[in-house]
Amino acid sequence: MRKFYREALGIMAILNIMGYVNRSEVNGPGKRAVVWVQGCLRECPGCFNPASWPFEPNQIVSIDEVVERILADPENEGVTFSGGEPFWQAPALAIVAYRVKAAGLNTMSFSGFTLRELQGPDAPPGSQHLLDQLDILVDGPFVESLAVHDPTSPVSSRNQRVRVFDPGLRDRIHWASDQIEVHIFKDGSRLVTGYHGQLGLGDTDGPQPNARLEHRENL
Repeated sequence: MRKFYREALGIMAILNIMGYVNRSEVNGPGKRAVVWVQGCLRECPGCFNPASWPFEPNQIVSIDEVVERILADPENEGVTFSGGEPFWQAPALAIVAYRVKAAGLNTMSFSGFTLRELQGPDAPPGSQHLLDQLDILVDGPFVESLAVHDPTSPVSSRNQRVRVFDPGLRDRIHWASDQIEVHIFKDGSRLVTGYHGQLGLGDTDGPQPNARLEHRENL
């Protein structure tokens, strides 16, 4: 991993992200930082976050900056990668995960790829390196016809799976996905993430499970 760390750092020391928060309680076990990456080729019907699809530069940040932000908040016990598709930026995220794990935090990622695809020959570059650094993976695309309308579910559609690579986290797959979080930033913008429906967010009549919905807008 040290050799990969050096090589990857020389190739890609930046990330293209669309959002970041600390102390989220609806994107994995405990309080954790969440990094939403920019870019996804899948374009799943019913996707909670279509603004994440384009690969055009959004917020370009260095690996060092992301790691420093995660570790600067002592309430973060882990980090979750969402998006977008995290594995299209696997080399950089593997370094982030490696460094925060070295500091004692746990790591988690969502992915529209299945675990088998990520371990196969056509996986995005660096996928195995990122997998090696993850404690939890929620894998599989969102399938609208299989949507799980249950705020207690850690997955958004029935085809998705929660892969727990750290046995110490097996009894913690019950984060507060029945809530929403609203994070308000200093510039007046806000980010909403979690499970919505009860507060009338969105355009549908019923509640929607939402582990990956982010709206950022000026107040």
